[in-house]
Amino acid sequence: MSALINSSSLYIPAYSNPTGSRGSVLALRKFFWMKNWFVLIFFTIAFAGCSPNNVTVDDSLKKFFDDNHVNGTFGIYNNASGQFTIYNVSRFKDSAYLPASTFKIVNSLIGLETGKIRDEKMVIKWDGVKRNIPEWNQDLTMAEAFKVSAVPYYQEVARRIGKDTMQFWLDSLGYGSRYKKAVIIKIDTFWLDNSVKITADEELGLVKKLYFDQLPFQKRSMRLVKEVMVMEKNSNYTLAYKTGWGFRENGNALGWVVGWVEENKHPYFFALNLEGAHDTTMPVVRMNILKGILKQLGYLQGKM
Repeated sequence: MSALINSSSLYIPAYSNPTGSRGSVLALRKFFWMKNWFVLIFFTIAFAGCSPNNVTVDDSLKKFFDDNHVNGTFGIYNNASGQFTIYNVSRFKDSAYLPASTFKIVNSLIGLETGKIRDEKMVIKWDGVKRNIPEWNQDLTMAEAFKVSAVPYYQEVARRIGKDTMQFWLDSLGYGSRYKKAVIIKIDTFWLDNSVKITADEELGLVKKLYFDQLPFQKRSMRLVKEVMVMEKNSNYTLAYKTGWGFRENGNALGWVVGWVEENKHPYFFALNLEGAHDTTMPVVRMNILKGILKQLGYLQGKM
């Protein structure tokens, strides 16, 4: 088995806000130097291969995909032991797909860092266009928009950030660049239209770095995003994630759930990617699979 690209060792050095309202003059001076510097750093030390010895392939997880009539992959990383458990390794590390609404993690971070999102309570007014998801048809705060995965809110955030600034941050993060540089074509749809793609391995690496405040954003920005990612919290566990749902070029439905489960103060980072027929009931199917897998692996019981 080929060595898995080790998301846990993905290294992105931290630095101060380059494009926000504070230090905007400095940003203009630093922009081109920093852009070239990050490209060099990313390609020279960002990825380190890991031995197959720290990867457990668990084909028993296939049944959760089969039972829901989809294909896909799942990986979870035990930060304490450095061990991966993965179903469908080749899809996990080698296949890239549109990020869909998982990009709201990065969009939120950039919005907060640049001041385009003031805080999690900042409201963007509804544009009056009625959409199929009723929860979107109202004024929303960032926290509310994140929870209901409101595309219009985050499209407006992206437009306010602007193409050049957004591209700078994608370059700085090395986002979606496993096979080629992520290039923004249309500022308010690039995470939905298959023009930018990301692997499950990269998604897992991103949320791990976010959890440990190792992304190149201010701690406040990362803290606020981590807080809105928490979807379930009880005495046994905390489950934080972002979902995604889109359509591939062939018309198939594509789904994501990426994040972490924390038990007894120990985090475990995961990425779920799945693909099915165009009419797959993705919101139901992806959570059925995620919860089924986590429970089979012993999570969500406070015993890990």
